[in-house]
Amino acid sequence: MIKQIPHGVYTAMITPFTDKNMIDTHALKRMVDYQINNGIDGLVPCGTTGESPTLSHEEHDRVIQLTIEYAAGRVPVIAGTGSNATSEAIRLSRHAQLHGVDAVLLVNPYYNKPTQKGLYLHFKAIADSVDVPCIVYNIQGRTGVNVETETLVRLASDCKNIVAVKEASGNIVQMDDVIKRTNKDNFTILSGDDNMALQLIEKGGHGVVSVASNLFPGLMSKMVHYGLEGNTKKAHEIQDLLAPFFKACFCETNPIPIKTVMARYGWCNESFRLPMCSLDENTNHREQLCHAVEKIAASPLVAPLYYKENLN
Repeated sequence: MIKQIPHGVYTAMITPFTDKNMIDTHALKRMVDYQINNGIDGLVPCGTTGESPTLSHEEHDRVIQLTIEYAAGRVPVIAGTGSNATSEAIRLSRHAQLHGVDAVLLVNPYYNKPTQKGLYLHFKAIADSVDVPCIVYNIQGRTGVNVETETLVRLASDCKNIVAVKEASGNIVQMDDVIKRTNKDNFTILSGDDNMALQLIEKGGHGVVSVASNLFPGLMSKMVHYGLEGNTKKAHEIQDLLAPFFKACFCETNPIPIKTVMARYGWCNESFRLPMCSLDENTNHREQLCHAVEKIAASPLVAPLYYKENLN
């Protein structure tokens, strides 16, 4: 079992569904193999990108179990097990630990809007219930509450297994403050936004939980590791190439765009769970996504992209 979160790129995986709206286990296995074969540092099932709010408890558990099984120890698996109910997050986290997960990702409690004291007690209760490393997932835009740096530092100090944060606040000042006030040797700081990954790394951060790496794991891995190695020129060349795709991935609510483009290149069906739905056809978003991908594929920086056959 890992004790710390290695630096690098962790793919926030989509959850593929069949045309009957069931978990597509075949597609999930192909995606896990594709990620690992293209140098990804770890996998994150059942996060925001995995449509976790619309999975049943049984499906949530199964996706995590299958990802662990398919990864077969080749890379760490960090399971999204957060909830706005502390008791539910504890159950999900214990189940993930039982099946061999390497770490758990704990999103801010959403809708409840707890105080900082409530946040501290929530995350501490979950961390105390398991032995695996825990990552606090701070995303105010989705949850309506921000984990203040003081609260995060206190959690890292009081809970030996709270060893990382996924920072998706979008506030680089806050991220910089977290970097300065945590132990760089023992605490991992990951960006929750692809377009801020290099900026965070250059301030002393350690990687990213990525949406874009669903389709471009190798390219994201190169960008981030160049950044971690201090090769800013090569890192920024890749970032400049990927920037239009980063933007297109959020032309509508995540994971609608990334799942749409994954379906376009044959990795899954274009199937969502309501209230997630297909792209608005009264926009040019589909064209925006495809154009961004085609531009990347045509670049001399990119090796041939091994898209699977279309499922049509």
